[in-house]
Amino acid sequence: MITHSVVYSQIGQASRAEQVVERLSNAIVCGLLEAEEQLPSESELARLFGVSTVTVREALNTLRERRFIDTRRGRNGGSFVCHVPADLAFSSHPLRSVSTDYLADLGELQCAITGRSVWLASQRSTAQDCQRLAGLRDDFVSAGQAEARVQADMRYQLALAANAQSARLANMVLEIQAEWVPLAVAIYQDDAVHAETARAHSEIFEALQATDARGGRAVAESWIKSLTDHLIGCKHRMQTTPAKERE
Repeated sequence: MITHSVVYSQIGQASRAEQVVERLSNAIVCGLLEAEEQLPSESELARLFGVSTVTVREALNTLRERRFIDTRRGRNGGSFVCHVPADLAFSSHPLRSVSTDYLADLGELQCAITGRSVWLASQRSTAQDCQRLAGLRDDFVSAGQAEARVQADMRYQLALAANAQSARLANMVLEIQAEWVPLAVAIYQDDAVHAETARAHSEIFEALQATDARGGRAVAESWIKSLTDHLIGCKHRMQTTPAKERE
């Protein structure tokens, strides 16, 4: 499942246990990992994240203490995602813990990578690539919930990077999506943002079919800049809205 490949992609070097905690707790709060979903085993998590089992065990202990997961014993045991109370989900939302400067910087990077993906994909996509992208475009349009929308958008962006036929670019997109996706769930609750992205997907698809690299990149960059503005606006609203109003 592509969503899980992003959630469980390898992390950086600094404070590795806390990075695992942050990655998993963000995914849980935003619904990318659902209540009652079983996490991979400690050894599998260590392999996926590129860390030691000791680091994973430390991270899981922290997640249990923070009431994000529980551990069950027995034949069908393991670590499972908890039902997160509304007040905990609100106070732990990743948008509350990042600065507007961080969001602006992440948006700039996302804009550059997405624009380049579209530029290259416009020149390198085959008819089969375009057909697959059309299916992903339609999947996004039909997505009704925020979690489904952000996952469909992510699949579309990953497909663009694949069509660009650059392994390094695709890896960078995967890395950025690990940060972007948990944040973007919040703005995809808005039907207007969903419609805006649907238009951008269609215009990018048309640019690929017309091999219009310049036009496609312009659409992609304008779209990501707009999503970044929505994220910053959402953060500001979240900071000024009492938790009880979000329950």
